[in-house]
Amino acid sequence: MHMASRDQSELHNAKDLSAAIGIPLPTVSKVLKILTQGNILQSHQGSKGGYSLARPANEIFASQIVEAVEGPVAITDCSSADGCTRNCPVSTSWKKVNSKIIGALGGISLADIAAG
Repeated sequence: MHMASRDQSELHNAKDLSAAIGIPLPTVSKVLKILTQGNILQSHQGSKGGYSLARPANEIFASQIVEAVEGPVAITDCSSADGCTRNCPVSTSWKKVNSKIIGALGGISLADIAAG
């Protein structure tokens, strides 16, 4: 959210982000790495390097951020792609609930989140 509320061409390093958002540096560094691996952020090497959004904030969605950090969205094992293999009566219902959650997260962009 911090990056989305700034100039998109601005690069951010872990130390400055940690200070700006009040989260410990080790946590910020870990999340930056995860978000880079998830193609949410782009890493820029060099002495003036840092991180930037990989795409405009209005093209990055909450569902993509959650999946980059936590893995596929699954409210229960029944609703995950690799989850429950039993065919029980609640499995279909949980899959519907999970689908709605993914849809809701997919409808909120990082720009929306940054705007409040």
